[in-house]
Amino acid sequence: MIFPRPRLFGAFQVAGVVLFLALPFIFSGLNFRRSPYVLHLLTTVGLYALLSLSLNVILGFAGMFHMGHAAFFAVGAYITANLNLTYGWSILSTLPVAAGGAGLFALVVATPVIHLRGDYLLIVTIGLVEIVKIALVNDVFGLTGGPNGLIRVGRPEIFGYRITTPRDFFYLIWVAVAISALLFNWLENSRFGRALKYIKEDAVAAEGMGINVTAHKLMAFVIGAAWAGMGGTFFASWMRTISPESFTFGESVVMFTIVILGGSGHQKGVILGAFLVMGLPELFRDFQDKRLLAYGAALVAMMIFRPQGLWPPKPTQYKLPAPFDQKYPKKGEPC
Repeated sequence: MIFPRPRLFGAFQVAGVVLFLALPFIFSGLNFRRSPYVLHLLTTVGLYALLSLSLNVILGFAGMFHMGHAAFFAVGAYITANLNLTYGWSILSTLPVAAGGAGLFALVVATPVIHLRGDYLLIVTIGLVEIVKIALVNDVFGLTGGPNGLIRVGRPEIFGYRITTPRDFFYLIWVAVAISALLFNWLENSRFGRALKYIKEDAVAAEGMGINVTAHKLMAFVIGAAWAGMGGTFFASWMRTISPESFTFGESVVMFTIVILGGSGHQKGVILGAFLVMGLPELFRDFQDKRLLAYGAALVAMMIFRPQGLWPPKPTQYKLPAPFDQKYPKKGEPC
């Protein structure tokens, strides 16, 4: 029996996910010498997939050009580090606080500028991430440790099991990615998500239909920032050392590139973009002086030949109401 193409494609997807999740055990069984390095690389891909999924809510769903996402990533990481080191909180218990802190910070900074569009909002968010980095370096609030950062952040524990090994963090990060993808898929298909799509296509028309454009944009900004704050929690517990150099403007550029390259507004495309942007350059590590040239050339080619991304979302199809979905009678035929 020959399976229909969609069903066959779905079977390949499921098989690919199962094989991917089994990689740590396959490496262990084969006694693969570079297993820790590969797991570290795949965990890095997962972390950036998580961060890019959160940016996709702002950039892909709502269509806001935002290149300061590393600022919210930093807020979440430093909140987790301070709560863990100073007050002894467990890592996972800091997740909602890190999300709330990053979301509140986004609400404060985005409220006066959310009406800006296109390049103007982009410039403001670039300034935001630079201001946050300067504040971290100068230890403005006495909580960041200055340029040296904070060290010896604790490890997460789940039901008494302490997560320490590369395999543990691999599964922790990718489970977080899977949960995020499911929640954002629900968000995309909700009434709120459809309103964001309308705003992205034509904000004036959406406002004419009764959608509160400012409130919806602000909510999307806060949701994306809160999720980036939780990504900061995972990063702080994984690295155990955080410093201002981990949250530069370059990190925001990488997240922005992942969303645009993979397919803005499509979660599977964003995850594919994370693999390409974070994983593919490692294959050319032996050509250190030339891989950035090849990377830049590939991005330029993408912008010219496939600006919609490698895996863009399918166009939304609307079904006409019953009186309009029937064929009009030809001339001379009775109505």
